[in-house]
Amino acid sequence: MLLLQTIPTADAVSHGIQLAVAPVFLLSGVGVTLGVLANRLARIIDRARLVENRPVEDNLEQVKEELARLQSRARLIHRAITLFVSAALLICLLIAGFFLTVLIDFNLGAIQAGLFTLAMLCLIGGYLHLLREIFLAVHTLKFAPRVKG
Repeated sequence: MLLLQTIPTADAVSHGIQLAVAPVFLLSGVGVTLGVLANRLARIIDRARLVENRPVEDNLEQVKEELARLQSRARLIHRAITLFVSAALLICLLIAGFFLTVLIDFNLGAIQAGLFTLAMLCLIGGYLHLLREIFLAVHTLKFAPRVKG
């Protein structure tokens, strides 16, 4: 079991805080992106509920197609959210690792590099899923005038 070798000085704690500042900014960016993803998922769900409640007398196939597209989009956003939350957790572990490095005499450099790399891979995967979902959303757009009557 690793114990505190000495009580960390104010300079050591200050250095730990300096190390943690960049990942904290990264974490705030991930949080903002999670808000965007949650909003997109909510809009997809709202649209699906609207389509589900539509009368389907003559356009059952259109309704089924649109619901299938919405389900695909929701699945992509769900995966993106999972990847972004995973990245956030890895970044939190990275920040905790910086403070552990300051508090105990143990080099966590390889672990920290691994955590950062995994976090970046999760972010890349999350952004790729978001990009794919946006592509599907734009690709399935159909602009047509509304006919009253």
